[in-house]
Amino acid sequence: MIATRFDTERLALLPLHVEYAEEMAGVLAASELYTFTGGGPPTAEELAARYERQVAGPGRPGEYWLNWVASSLEDDALVGYVQATVTGDEAEIAWVIGTAWQGRGYAKEAAVGLVTWLQAHGVRRIVAHVHPDHGASAAVAAVVGLTRTDVVQDGEVRWESEPRGK
Repeated sequence: MIATRFDTERLALLPLHVEYAEEMAGVLAASELYTFTGGGPPTAEELAARYERQVAGPGRPGEYWLNWVASSLEDDALVGYVQATVTGDEAEIAWVIGTAWQGRGYAKEAAVGLVTWLQAHGVRRIVAHVHPDHGASAAVAAVVGLTRTDVVQDGEVRWESEPRGK
């Protein structure tokens, strides 16, 4: 399984390439993005190293790392990213939209597009982990059809979908 480009109404989801690191460092530069996840803004060099690892993949049979940057179709600016780790017919997903582009529905649009793409490629169950105080991410999880569970892992609540038929 490999990430391929797909478009939503306002976004192009482009398979990750190391060359995106410099622009994405600007997208991810606001410290507020790390309120619920910890850490801080990465440098372009740190992102390039991370992207090299992500593009290379996990090296484990049956596991796939799928990563996309989200680009505005209006002005070709990168606005964030979505990602999925697929094992068997289950995917764990995540999404991040830069603070300058938040409040426009991009996270929901990108996440819905991601889930649609994954389901079209045989994924039956979708999982996400969301900090219990992160209302915006909880709203995105709900929009893509995930249900909050009582499971907490590393301080984050597990959200999951019902398995889809084969």
